[in-house]
Amino acid sequence: MGVTGERAISSEATIFIVDDAHEVRAGLSRLLLAAGYRVRAFESAQRFLDEQSCESPGCLLLDFCMPGINGLELQHLLAGLPCARPIVFLSGQSDIHTAVQAMKRGAVNFLTKPIDPDRLLAAVEQAFRQDASQRLERNIRSTIQQRLRRLTPREREVMYHVIHGRLNKQIAADLGTGEKTIKVHRARVMEKMSAHSVAELVRLSSRVGIAVEPVLGRGADCLHWSQTVKG
Repeated sequence: MGVTGERAISSEATIFIVDDAHEVRAGLSRLLLAAGYRVRAFESAQRFLDEQSCESPGCLLLDFCMPGINGLELQHLLAGLPCARPIVFLSGQSDIHTAVQAMKRGAVNFLTKPIDPDRLLAAVEQAFRQDASQRLERNIRSTIQQRLRRLTPREREVMYHVIHGRLNKQIAADLGTGEKTIKVHRARVMEKMSAHSVAELVRLSSRVGIAVEPVLGRGADCLHWSQTVKG
């Protein structure tokens, strides 16, 4: 994808600036607005948490040293939440240990003040691409989970055995039913999951964290998997 494609991502996204220094917020906002970005600025992490919208794509320019909730603490609070966005840290001092911590926790970059405009814009574009990729992955997983919830408890059992490579007659023996019945359940599983092959069904399962390991029967592992899908 060329530059035009990258800026197309940026045009739909917002840069959220969180910095307690008014002059920093104002300076970054002017720079980024002039470059054609959407910008929202907050003077504290708490204000950001109170007012930001999880639905808005984009990235977070986050000052590390702030009163109240600092940057690293906000990164920790956001981790794993739908509101989590890629973070570019800003710091007034070169702190290698802090930068390493932030990067290990998934930060896109760690820039020291005064901020170099070219490095900032490059980091923002990288963060936007990462956010778009993460949102696409979340949407895909959500779609798969919706399909899983359409399965009946018996269909979940059959699917469990199918993705573990069991044949219809083996599944029928395990579940104490006829092979024709298993064929019907299997066909419904494939239809509801929009899978055209067992390999695709396995890939869909793996996408939402369903481990595919050798199955020995319909014991506790199968029950646990069924309960996990319901959740």
